[in-house]
Amino acid sequence: MNIVEMLRAQAREAPHSGIVSVVDHARGRPGLIPLWVGEGDLPTPDFIRAAAAGSLAAGDTFYTWQGGIPDLRQALAAYHARTFAKAFAPEEFIVAGGGMQAIQLALQAVAGAGDEVVYFSPAWPNFPAALGIAGGRPVPVRLDFSEKGWDLDLARVEAAITGRTRAIFVNTPANPTGWTAERQTLQVLLDMARRHGLWIIADEIYTKFFYGGDRAPSFHDVADADDRILYVNSFSKNWAMTGWRVGWVKANPALTKIFENLVQYSTSGVAEFMQRGAQAALEEGDHFVGEQVERARIARDRVSDILQATGRVRLARPEGAFYLFFAVDGIEDVRTAAIEIVDATGVGLAPGTAFGPGGEVFFRLCFNRRADQLEEAATRLARWITDR
Repeated sequence: MNIVEMLRAQAREAPHSGIVSVVDHARGRPGLIPLWVGEGDLPTPDFIRAAAAGSLAAGDTFYTWQGGIPDLRQALAAYHARTFAKAFAPEEFIVAGGGMQAIQLALQAVAGAGDEVVYFSPAWPNFPAALGIAGGRPVPVRLDFSEKGWDLDLARVEAAITGRTRAIFVNTPANPTGWTAERQTLQVLLDMARRHGLWIIADEIYTKFFYGGDRAPSFHDVADADDRILYVNSFSKNWAMTGWRVGWVKANPALTKIFENLVQYSTSGVAEFMQRGAQAALEEGDHFVGEQVERARIARDRVSDILQATGRVRLARPEGAFYLFFAVDGIEDVRTAAIEIVDATGVGLAPGTAFGPGGEVFFRLCFNRRADQLEEAATRLARWITDR
């Protein structure tokens, strides 16, 4: 038996990223326009960096509160009150090491070896992979695609629930499709979870990146205080803080100590100076978020127009998030095509195969970038599609 075979099967079988394989192929080449990963091109704003730098300079480098510094938790409560027009308590929020750790904490709390969690696919691959590593079984329910938009068959969700199901993972607005659940859909999902005694893990990271109003519909609009919902979120997208790795879990305050313990036995908390930057993001960053969303809306429409003008691209303009998930007539092997596209055009796309069932013939393009780069990227792609 070799050394690899001595590891846990779940660790050995953790999937390789279908996105990273394309990124590694083309990383660092001149003229590259990288639209494959889920982040924008803006650095973290000065006011956020200054708050973190000031805290670091002041010597805030010691162990800190497991659930997050009180000032940040209060800022999270105030941000949620502004966003959802209802009161929140600081005790409902637990600061995590990014949205990914927030998801891992939620999974540790509600599901483990042998348990099933239902989710909607195509999906961000990190969630099902994290559940699989923990020994659980991710159960995909396919979203249906048409050029009018992506749609969720609620009867199919209910049919996927078994005696081993512990939770439903709901990402809305969704990565990579942009599918955004209406309030009525959220109510039906919540009623379903109540009926079957399930948890909901609500990934609402793109709530502000919504093109039909100030924010997307949320479980906060339909839930009661005692519903079994764990909200997971991150500072990464709204405030251009992907590299900071600061996020949060919002839960019933009766669960606070449980989650603080889970933080204690994983990271022992997020560095205080990073939390001070996150606090500044919440307290001073509403205007920055609004500017990002408007820039993304304009970019979505322009890139969609250019690609659809080829007559060979099928897509639904996303209601939320900042991705185009599109198919090109005649292309089925999207991973090979993504390599060919980056070699021929210098535009980096993520192959839809990276996002699981339902993504096999699609590409994902992140349009949260400046207009001139997106115009150039879309033009190159359109030329490649037309000439193919």
